[in-house]
This record gives sequence, C-alpha cells and structure tokens, in this order.
Amino acid sequence: MTTIALDAMGGDHAPEAEVAGAVLAARQFGVRVLLVGQQQAVKEELAQHSAGGLQLEIVHAPEVITMRDSPLQAYKRKKSSSVHVAAKLVRDGQADAFVSAGNTGAVMAVSHLTLGTLSAVDRPALAAPFPTTKGKVSVMIDVGANVDSKPVHLEQFAVMGEIYYRVIFGTRRPRVALLSIGEEEMKGNELTREAHNRLKKMPLNFVGNVEGRDVFAGDVDVIVCDGFIGNVALKISEGLVEYFTQTLRTALNKDLRTKMGALLSRPAFKGFKENLDYSEYGGAPLLGVRGVTVIGHGRSNANAVKNAVRVAAELARARVNEKIEAELAGSVAALRQTVAH
Repeated sequence: MTTIALDAMGGDHAPEAEVAGAVLAARQFGVRVLLVGQQQAVKEELAQHSAGGLQLEIVHAPEVITMRDSPLQAYKRKKSSSVHVAAKLVRDGQADAFVSAGNTGAVMAVSHLTLGTLSAVDRPALAAPFPTTKGKVSVMIDVGANVDSKPVHLEQFAVMGEIYYRVIFGTRRPRVALLSIGEEEMKGNELTREAHNRLKKMPLNFVGNVEGRDVFAGDVDVIVCDGFIGNVALKISEGLVEYFTQTLRTALNKDLRTKMGALLSRPAFKGFKENLDYSEYGGAPLLGVRGVTVIGHGRSNANAVKNAVRVAAELARARVNEKIEAELAGSVAALRQTVAH
C-alpha cells in the first residue's frame, strides 16, 4: 500500500481541510495517509469524520511553519515542524511521498535539504498544471523554484516535465515547448536562445517556442521556462481567474431584468468554474528531489488535498525519480554524441 505523509498543519484551512482530504483520499484511492501535525488538534478534527477501517494514522509534530516564516529560518529553527517530520518520513523510507499546502518556500527548502536531489539533477523544479481551451491540461515548469536558471537547467526541466506529463496524463509523447517572446528560435534573451538550441537536439518531441498567449491554447503539453517567468505567469493566471469569476458572477446577478438569463446561464458558469478549479489538479510536484514532494495551493480545500495525495501516489507508484535519472542520463549522452558529430 502506498503511504503518503501529509502535512496536516499546512495551508489556510488546516487541519480541517487536510484531515477531510485525507479521509477522502484513503477511502477513494486506497492509500495509507500519515497525518503529520499537532496530535491533539489533528485527533479532534479526525473525530469529526467516519474514518473506521481507513488507513489513517497521526504522527505528532509539535511545531508549525507559518506563511510568515522565511524558508531558511524555518528549516534551521523549526526542526520539529510538521514539514520537517513529514519530509523525514520519506527520507527514512516510512512514506513514499510528502504532501503539503503550507509555506511553499519552506516546503521546497526542507524537501531539498532533507531529501537531497537526484544525481542527474542540478536544481529541482515546480511543475504546475494549466487548463486549456481544448479541455486538456498543459504543464508549466518551472513556476517558482528557481529564479536564475541556466540553459542546462531548462534542459533538465524539459525532461522532468515530459516524464511527469506522461505519468499523470497518459500521453505517450508529450509536445514540449519553450516559453519565449516569439515563436522564431532567434527570439528571446540569451537564456531562451541557448535553451532552444539545446532542446532541439534532445530526444524529446520539442515543437519550438510558444508565447504567453499560447499557455491556455492547448497546442502543447509541457511549457518550459525559468522559475521567475513561470511564477509571474502563474500568479497572473490566478488573478485573472478570480477577476473573470467575480465579473461573471456580478453580471449574472446584476438586476431583475436579467434574472431569468442569469438562472439559465448558471450551468455554464458552474462548468466555467470547474474547468478552472485548481483543486481538481491537486498540486505542483517538486521534481528532481529524492522522494516525491507535492505542494498544494495555500487555500487548498478538502478536494484539493485529496487530489494532491492522488498525484503524489501516482508519481510514487510510477517510480518517477528512476525515470528522471535514466532519461536525463540518456539525454545528456545523446546531446554529447550530437555535439561530437
């Protein structure tokens, strides 16, 4: 049975959302969930659910990393936090993966420093799913783990993102693209131009550059970029979703003359919200660390936590790290052979 260490104290609605999500995940996916956090608080929350027969256990962690804690200070000073304890469970082989909706910087720092990185990876990267107009999902990598990437890092991000897409979304040969300011390969800055040259020589289904307007088009599966750019794109997208949702809600409820139209439009509005609902995608995996780490949105509800556990379990079962190691080694060898000839 796959075992997931869940940070029960992370996120804006902890431990309520985390416990509810763990119950849903254990019941629906048949996984074992270790609820890591302050024992009494987690126990009281768990008592609110009918969890008999489910594989749920509480692992005590007295400290909590808040959203205000700096990542490095949290790593150094809160060694008994739920984030630390959960990461150590993975490191020591007591859990197959780690899930947290807590302080993203702290979760990345603790995962990186506690678990270490794969031998073939220079820097771990965050991969975030984006809904598209074609009803499918594109994955952007990196969306915030690195803010000063080099071409070799983007090359590694491409391989990791391609493997993740295959494992989670079942596409045999995902289309990989590089985010730039133009489709032509000479467009962009020094980083994107050099990365383009490297990516087109790799054994990937690399289709070239895409622009920001193409992120939601659904014409590519994996979008590679530096973490600074990726995080800006992610945050703008989240802001736009909130803006459009609120604008549509206001328009549907504006006045009595349009009330009938509003009632008729509500099913479409519901479909719109569901298509853009981050909770359906679970979270963003931190690819490249030894062991699986999935980071959820700070506002994760029970459904988001449940799906983050699902993603973590799927990555662990698919032995994603072994595939990243093997394929990065093969890609580097192929690239060197190409350069030699």
